[in-house]
Amino acid sequence: MARGIARAASFGGRATAGWFSDRRVTVAVCIGNLVAALLVLRSLTSSFAPTPERVEVVQYTEEQIRRVEESIRIRREAEPVELVQAVKKLRKVFAREEKRRRELPLELKQRVSYDIVGRLHDLGDNSSSIQQREALEAWRVETLKDTKSASIQNTSNLGLSNEEARMLKRTLEFNWHALLEDIGLWIPVEVPHTEHDDKPENEPEEEEIIAGPPLNPQCNAELHADYGGAAVKWGLTHHKESAADCCQACLDQAKNAKPGEMKCNIWVYCPSEFGCYSPDKYEHKHQECWLKQDDRPKLNFKDKYTESYRDSHPSAPVVVPWMSGVTRA
Repeated sequence: MARGIARAASFGGRATAGWFSDRRVTVAVCIGNLVAALLVLRSLTSSFAPTPERVEVVQYTEEQIRRVEESIRIRREAEPVELVQAVKKLRKVFAREEKRRRELPLELKQRVSYDIVGRLHDLGDNSSSIQQREALEAWRVETLKDTKSASIQNTSNLGLSNEEARMLKRTLEFNWHALLEDIGLWIPVEVPHTEHDDKPENEPEEEEIIAGPPLNPQCNAELHADYGGAAVKWGLTHHKESAADCCQACLDQAKNAKPGEMKCNIWVYCPSEFGCYSPDKYEHKHQECWLKQDDRPKLNFKDKYTESYRDSHPSAPVVVPWMSGVTRA
């Protein structure tokens, strides 16, 4: 009996020592730490988590709901339905035209361009844009007939196959201008210009206004006129406020001239604020007053410079800017 009790006691002690070994104690401690860490992490995340916002439910009245429905209805009625449908149709048309344009092979475009350039070259360098357009249209009509005969008789002046003739025929009929753009051909539109004179036949010409005081009758002023003669007073350094003052300077010089001196009988004045043209090397400015003398006064220029003169003098204006006169003593 005592021996059995001793064995049981020894067995129980070994079991208790095995259960509370260092390895198992370490595992238990780790599990406890892990559980504690998870609890702490959960408390931290819950404290920093954003508080869900409260969603307020708005209650609309029947009048407000009716107004919203009315605005939706008006907005739908205002939509440009027809315009949207028309745009869709145009997009389809453009897509078809683009597809047709791409179907024409590059080699065929080159042959067409060479043929068109040859046709335009036959017109010569002096041909107008109207003649060029007429030649292009004649070429298009002839080529259309050729492509139609090629599809029936298998013969073509351009040496086209049936498939190429079919593609070219469709391009000439529906995409002619796009083909001209592809081959880089552009002919400007020639706008005819016709001048219409609506003035009655017997209506007198409007007189130009001469700045400054009225001229002395002895001045014999002529607008857009430039008389020649020997210079009595150089206008480059002799300026006057008006044509009347310039003419009066000529009269005074002739009256006060000493024996043997040239007496002024021609005055030439620049009334333009932009200066006056002259074929010499000087720049003639506004209010230049030239005093001249000539026993037989002759006009250098009158009214307008001729086309031949302007061709040889590109800087010359159309209208003579000077005004002048031959005085009467």
